[in-house]
Amino acid sequence: MIKEVEGDILLSNADAIAHGVAPMDHFDTGFSLSLRENYPSMYKDFRHYCQTFHPKPGEVWFWQSADKRKIFNLLTQEQAPAASAHPGRATASSIRHCLKNMVKQIEKEGIKSLAITKLSTGVGGMEWSEVKPILEEHLNELGIPVYVYSVYHKNVAAEEGR
Repeated sequence: MIKEVEGDILLSNADAIAHGVAPMDHFDTGFSLSLRENYPSMYKDFRHYCQTFHPKPGEVWFWQSADKRKIFNLLTQEQAPAASAHPGRATASSIRHCLKNMVKQIEKEGIKSLAITKLSTGVGGMEWSEVKPILEEHLNELGIPVYVYSVYHKNVAAEEGR
């Protein structure tokens, strides 16, 4: 079941959160910045992971905080061409690969619900009308509640209605 909600995804009661990033992302805009501010160790771990394994778009990096917050970092965008440059655009192909890989990990981890951003529609540069059908194609099969945070309202809990 996929349900669009409005609110602050960091206040979600879902078992896990998912969002899109680029390899070596700086987490300096949008939701990624909120994650960097709230989970600085995740950002540090992500940068170390990227420097060590050189991930490519389409891959997923899963992280869990000390307080058990689970976050899927979906590498939907191309890496920035230079350290000070903006990441490249997201592609439908990268999103498909990320979602396919995330679904496998959700099943492996036994995750019972997921909150996800409107993937790649901000810095990723894609239109929601292009991303939404891809999301539905891959996440409807999960059989768990999936909350798509379509509008951000800081410090407002969404009505997820488990």
